[in-house]
Amino acid sequence: MDALYTAAATATHGRDGRAVSSDGKLDLALAAPVELGGNGQGTNPEQLFAAGYAACFGSALGLVGRQAKVDVSDAAVTAEVGLGKQGEGFALAVTLRVELPEGVDEATGRKLVEQAHQVCPYSNATRGNIPVELVIE
Repeated sequence: MDALYTAAATATHGRDGRAVSSDGKLDLALAAPVELGGNGQGTNPEQLFAAGYAACFGSALGLVGRQAKVDVSDAAVTAEVGLGKQGEGFALAVTLRVELPEGVDEATGRKLVEQAHQVCPYSNATRGNIPVELVIE
């Protein structure tokens, strides 16, 4: 693959540190969530992954919508990223909740969401690695 763009970020001190992008536009305090014994006073890797996946999937949906001449510009994508124990380690699971605009019928919406799932780089990266559920609302 020839990269069209490369993002870089550095995290220090794991879940209780800081994440900074190479251009400085992203600069976040990190903290484990209260549910995992942290103080919850910062963001966490699962939130960052959820935000990235939701935004990327929304862009993929817009692309396939434009190709199909269906306006999905008002769609909203919510990514729910779950973290749980798996054997001796941990694993992720994702639910993508896609809220389509009123004028998009169910069959067309399902087709576009499934096409977006084939196009989205996050979907391609996770396919076969973690479960991803698509929910159309």
